[in-house]
Amino acid sequence: MLVDHEECLSSEQTAREPDVLTKVLIPLVDPIRATPYLELAAALLPWEGKILALKVVEVPEGESLSVGAEKAPVYRASLEPLESILPSGRVELRTIVRVSREIPTGVAETSREEDCDLLILPWKGYSSSEERFFSGTIDRLLERPPCNTIVVRAEDFSGCKRILLPVRGGPYAEFALEVASRLALSLDAEVTVLHCEPRFRAPGFGSRAYRSFLDRLRFHPHVRRLITIPGDPRAAIIEEAETHDLIITGAGFSPSEPHDYFLGPVVEHVALKTDKPLIVVKTTASSLSDFGVAPDEEKPRPLSEKVDKWFAENTFHVKEFDDLGKLVELKEKQGVTISLGLPALNEAETIGEVIRTVKTRLLDDLPLLDEIVVIDSESTDDTVTIAQDLGVAVYVHQKVLPSHGFFRGKGEALWKSLFVLRGDIIVWIDTDIKNIHPGFVYGVLGPLLREKDLQYVKGFYRRPLRVGGETFTEGGGRVSELTARPFFNLFFPELSGIVQPLAGEYAGRRKILESVPFFTGYGVETGLLIDIFNKFGLGAIAQVDLGERIHRNQSLPALSQMSFAIMQVFMQRLEEKNAIKLLEDVNRSMKLIKHRGETYSLDVKAIGDGERPPMNTILEYRTNREQILSSSRAVIH
Repeated sequence: MLVDHEECLSSEQTAREPDVLTKVLIPLVDPIRATPYLELAAALLPWEGKILALKVVEVPEGESLSVGAEKAPVYRASLEPLESILPSGRVELRTIVRVSREIPTGVAETSREEDCDLLILPWKGYSSSEERFFSGTIDRLLERPPCNTIVVRAEDFSGCKRILLPVRGGPYAEFALEVASRLALSLDAEVTVLHCEPRFRAPGFGSRAYRSFLDRLRFHPHVRRLITIPGDPRAAIIEEAETHDLIITGAGFSPSEPHDYFLGPVVEHVALKTDKPLIVVKTTASSLSDFGVAPDEEKPRPLSEKVDKWFAENTFHVKEFDDLGKLVELKEKQGVTISLGLPALNEAETIGEVIRTVKTRLLDDLPLLDEIVVIDSESTDDTVTIAQDLGVAVYVHQKVLPSHGFFRGKGEALWKSLFVLRGDIIVWIDTDIKNIHPGFVYGVLGPLLREKDLQYVKGFYRRPLRVGGETFTEGGGRVSELTARPFFNLFFPELSGIVQPLAGEYAGRRKILESVPFFTGYGVETGLLIDIFNKFGLGAIAQVDLGERIHRNQSLPALSQMSFAIMQVFMQRLEEKNAIKLLEDVNRSMKLIKHRGETYSLDVKAIGDGERPPMNTILEYRTNREQILSSSRAVIH
């Protein structure tokens, strides 16, 4: 017998406010069919909510997770069109690619890492396996959901004006009501609650709490009918479904109940007997502790595997960012400014072409950059004149912040450049590049504009080596391969996936660059990597393949001195990391081999970097930044 409490609500009465949802994760197999699920997520979210559209690259056991880097760019490209599906901008849509051994593991890890409130699992409506109801991926995720989860079968929700909500008193009733309530509000729909009275009470379900839940339904603003039925609910649900547009129900839960009890087979019956849009809900495994079900414990990932996973997920290619118009749109949407700093010392041969190429494409043709500035180190050739003739501002780093003195060296120029550059994002590229292309700039910018969690991006490339009159396609970057990378592998293995740690093309957000110290010479790139990793973690760092870079190759004696300075940076950071003294008795001067005709002699040279403190600790800098920000606010108003 059905008891129908129709129109049981007074509009002046209110129900309990549902828990806040702020971030929804949607794993996708086929992004082309993603529209209804994105629209559903948007309907469930309040203002300023976030949707994460995810694709997982599967890498089989026996292969390094790093091989996922081959498919990751393709997957990222497949997700890009989704950004136009929700044009209103009410909620933020972010696309992400992750690498894992299996899709369920990748989804669960992403949900936990991103601290998601809701997981939406698209379902095609049937399973290709007789052993699974939904699919292997969905069934496994429902066993121990990483967060509140809904399984969705639908092509379109826009016409759903009558929502049917069968409830029995399992642990998912509150959540199912929350989902129904949010959709009713977004779709201007009404909810019918079908209360299914069980034949017997199962221990652990707490009838008093459920009765309280039913009492609140009578005053819920979106519940228009409350129907009570005894016993097996399957026939009643199908009958009521005929006059409804959408069914929302809880997933099966029976830790101590017979297998055929509500809602295991019931969900299957409803799914098979009606083709109406269907949502199946389940709460987190941790919330089931009251019912004697313990959540799975996460096993720590081996360090080597962490690095492989980072490599696959955080390695990009410059071609992914060739759409410069889209980068400009991202920049303007985020309201950020971008500065390019060009450190230079006697680069008259190449700096003109570097400036012309970058300025024409990224400043004059398209406003990707807001300024280009040369930071000179007292060049004695025409470097400064060439730059000024091309309309670019030039600062001599020895004259910047004069009260703080100066060191010679590239790192000093970069540190001083933070004072004169105005942008929220800072890009630096070397000025000795002979095959300059705008991609050297927008390649390292792209990940920062596409991925808000990234803070620092390094470039890498193939480096031909010219010996005498012969050029070899590989062999450049000798200090990286013979000194920097071995030392990173030994002492900072988390950074062992960086292809070229000493590359001179990189970009970072001002807020992190101003918060770390700078070594003043050859050790600047090494110090930045270590310090940014220590302070912000590996996930804040990415790298981009920029293709090929041709520049002048330095002599072996010069490279030897560079290696000596870089090794000292490692030693200094190891001292701080392990609280031990390594450099106290180490010789900081280097014996250099000098050729004297057919004989040799030794020369001594002191080699070692100074270290500048974080720029945001400098009073003049803080004052200067406040003036810049105040000026910007005045322009806005």
